[in-house]
Amino acid sequence: MTLSILDRYVLRSWIRIFLLTALGFPVVSILIKITDEIRKLLGRGLGLSEILHSYLYLLPEEVAMVMPASVFFATVFTLNAMSRHAEIIAAQAGGMSFHRLARPVFAAAAVAAVVAFVVGELSVGATARSLELQKAPAARKTTYRYNFVYRADDGWVYTIRTLDVVNKVLKDLVFLRQGSDSTVRLEGNDPIQPYLAVSADSAAYDSTAATWRIWGATSRVIFQGLAQPVFSAQEMRLRALTQRPAQLLAEDKTTDEMGYRELGEYIRAMRATGNDVNKIRVEHALKIAVPVTCLIIALFGAPLSLSSPRAGAAFGIAISLGTTVFFLLIINLAKAVGKGGVIDPLVAAWAPNALFLVAALVLLRRVRT
Repeated sequence: MTLSILDRYVLRSWIRIFLLTALGFPVVSILIKITDEIRKLLGRGLGLSEILHSYLYLLPEEVAMVMPASVFFATVFTLNAMSRHAEIIAAQAGGMSFHRLARPVFAAAAVAAVVAFVVGELSVGATARSLELQKAPAARKTTYRYNFVYRADDGWVYTIRTLDVVNKVLKDLVFLRQGSDSTVRLEGNDPIQPYLAVSADSAAYDSTAATWRIWGATSRVIFQGLAQPVFSAQEMRLRALTQRPAQLLAEDKTTDEMGYRELGEYIRAMRATGNDVNKIRVEHALKIAVPVTCLIIALFGAPLSLSSPRAGAAFGIAISLGTTVFFLLIINLAKAVGKGGVIDPLVAAWAPNALFLVAALVLLRRVRT
């Protein structure tokens, strides 16, 4: 589709404001964090260059978080300025409706939603690296770890009671993984997905072969309450257990440190062991819901920017900040309700978007085109 001169004009204005806020807000936020925490980080023995380097890795996460607000700022300031300068009236006099005029804004917001998701996924590794760099040098040399869960690749979850890096030994282990993407259907029952669980007394790392030798192992296939075939072995090797002892020292990941797919696999594994996953399901759904907000907030902000055409920049700032704060409050409320199990976590994650979408459609319907 060929863009008209007016389309390019609207896009240039929108992109300029969007980039200014999408990059400016995160930089200011990081500078504030450095100011607040620099004394603590210096006390850990970190140099100034290490501190700046560690916070640079936080930039993708900050950009992903501020993306919906940046879209809203760009939409309100672009269309409000065109309204104040009578450019929208001129376009309407030329036969172009407001909905057609705002179409480039909505298209750009949709692209921003995709970019927000991609940046959010890329920020997972960057955030983990930032946290690693901010640790005290003494903390990085820890040789023991107790009672922890390690999420590996391909859906494997390790539960380990003791890790001794010096002696290269693990004690009291449980390995859990969803059996396959395929399902098993028994007569008269719904499809079920099997899970493979391997428990063991201990494991020793063979540095020469770069593999773990697992002792006193018992493996079973979990069919969610059905009969479980059990197999025992005095010694075995698990192909998935490829991490070196030092790698297993990495602290347990938070939901912010896992991508959408990895978090989904973790939820399935935790659900198979009977754990409450409501809190994690909300965070999982928000990894999609928050980027989609970019498009919905643009639909909401476009007609709202015309409510006071004679107002200046102060109006745009006030309405953008007010809406952003209100939206964040709704998200936090929905998260709390979903994590508590009051409503379904998926409903809780998408409720703010649904509310703003309904409001946006009502406002767009009332706009004089």
